[in-house]
Amino acid sequence: MSQVKIYGLKTTLSSIRKEVSDAIHHCVVAALQLPPDKRFHRFILLDEEDFIYPEGRTENYLIIELLMMSGRSMETKKKLIHLLFQEISQRLGISTTDIEICILESPAHHWGFRGQTGDETALNYSVDV
Repeated sequence: MSQVKIYGLKTTLSSIRKEVSDAIHHCVVAALQLPPDKRFHRFILLDEEDFIYPEGRTENYLIIELLMMSGRSMETKKKLIHLLFQEISQRLGISTTDIEICILESPAHHWGFRGQTGDETALNYSVDV
């Protein structure tokens, strides 16, 4: 299981949502080996006064949070981060300086979906990659 939250300026992000989602999904499928139909993305579009970011960033600044079940190797998570930088930068022309990524993990029994906890649910993919 993996869910993605994308934070950015409403004025910038609203017009490129699909492209950002497509780039992220490509990376998640490639690095985490998730089935292509597993896309869980939420966009948090912020007004300028609600999105305070450090000097040196532009209006393209994005924060990407990936929520996942524990189990992926360090190499897999690093591969995902590097792919995200590469794909978003190449596909959308957003500088890697304007992209910040954080992976947040929790055990399968902390997840609940389809009426069960994550450790009770049979997934059609592995989190041990």
